[in-house]
Amino acid sequence: MSYLKHLLIISAAISLAALFLFPTTANSIPFVVFHGISDSCRNRGVTHFITVLSNWSGSEGYCIEIGNGVWDSWTMPFMQQTAIACEKVKQMSELSDGYNIIGLSQGNLVGRGVVELCDGGPPVRNLISLAGPHAGIAAVPLCGSGLVCILVDFLIELAIYGNYVQEHLAPASYIKIPTDLDQYRKGCKFLPKINNEMHKNSTYKKRFSSLENLVLIMFEKDVILVPKETSWFGYYPDGSWETILPANETTLYTEDWIGLKALDEAGKVKFVNVSGGHLDISYDEMENYVLPYLVENTTALRLSGFEHEGKTLIKLYDSH
Repeated sequence: MSYLKHLLIISAAISLAALFLFPTTANSIPFVVFHGISDSCRNRGVTHFITVLSNWSGSEGYCIEIGNGVWDSWTMPFMQQTAIACEKVKQMSELSDGYNIIGLSQGNLVGRGVVELCDGGPPVRNLISLAGPHAGIAAVPLCGSGLVCILVDFLIELAIYGNYVQEHLAPASYIKIPTDLDQYRKGCKFLPKINNEMHKNSTYKKRFSSLENLVLIMFEKDVILVPKETSWFGYYPDGSWETILPANETTLYTEDWIGLKALDEAGKVKFVNVSGGHLDISYDEMENYVLPYLVENTTALRLSGFEHEGKTLIKLYDSH
């Protein structure tokens, strides 16, 4: 019996050592996706994107819809979108121990709103941003010819920073005209808030700085975001259209309004450049730049390998 007891102890010790030294599974936590403008959680590109990442990572992926999707993505004020998203993540017991956010274009600002503004929400581990207009945009995204676009065209002709447009045209909440900054600071309802541009809120900064990783993916051929460097927090200098400042030369970074500099200096910001158009991401790029931040055991992930369509693009933006 003594021999058997010692054998069982040795066997258990070896099993524990193997578990810690040679992990074979890629531990993962849930992730949520906030889609872009003119999109919805039901659209094929978004559902396929989530399914692929869920299958690869072994984690549950959820698309959180705000209102009815397409229409409300254009017309619902961003503070309202963020409040809805905040309540939804708080109601999801699956997220209570922490989760990751993947933002698609405009959805990144909803995601950042959840990170910075959501009181009592579950902890966000990583924010993975695909084509996020973090520093603003200088032009309204292309819309098309549907009913919602007729309304958008009408609103654009009004004062972009006026109360009516701010309350009825979602992109107006992050349009930043570099030569009209006085009106932007007076009238823009959302971007100046989450970027701590005027009233420096230490809570917003603390929450943003708490991210374990911030992955900023810019699309080289992006013509929807103007400028595309906004995906990396780059933007035009105040009062000028002449050049585009890289993120680390903007005042937001140098004065560290939201903690971006602190995150970067800690090695937690990943600036990624992919070759496609707006939200055109390949399976290879998803595996290299998105998947590693959805799992905790990247050693096992590297050993597992995935079969997929390589450089084939998933189009997450379809001009709608």
